[in-house]
Amino acid sequence: MEFNAATIAGFLKGEIEGNPEIKVNTIAKIEEGHAGALSFLANPKYEHYIYTTRSSIVLVNRSFIPSARIDATLIRVENAYEAFASLLRLVDQARPRKKGIHQSAVIEPTAKIGTDVYIGPFTYIGENCVIGDGCALYPHVYIGDNT
Repeated sequence: MEFNAATIAGFLKGEIEGNPEIKVNTIAKIEEGHAGALSFLANPKYEHYIYTTRSSIVLVNRSFIPSARIDATLIRVENAYEAFASLLRLVDQARPRKKGIHQSAVIEPTAKIGTDVYIGPFTYIGENCVIGDGCALYPHVYIGDNT
């Protein structure tokens, strides 16, 4: 997925300093930033990285006052850490969910499987287990009896 600074700022109710059209398609630690990456600065002990990061966009607290020139586009928000977490939740929800039961999964006959589930390869579901609606069990999961 790819988002521009204007879209991100709109979602977070943030203020942009820099290019509102710059796009990101991944995340990176501020110290490992690169073009196309979004980072955040919430802890002052990492401030020195914001002056050298190659990240395209950096989320910062509204109160942040830079002491040198910054190349990245900034999005100022109330709490950069919480804003970053909100973006991660949004991206996770936007991903298509896997559905279905893989042919290599082993499900004991007394297990009850809900609707709209994903049960990945080599998953084992024991006797008398209950897997609720919408659950996702990824590859190699073991669910013991009576769970």
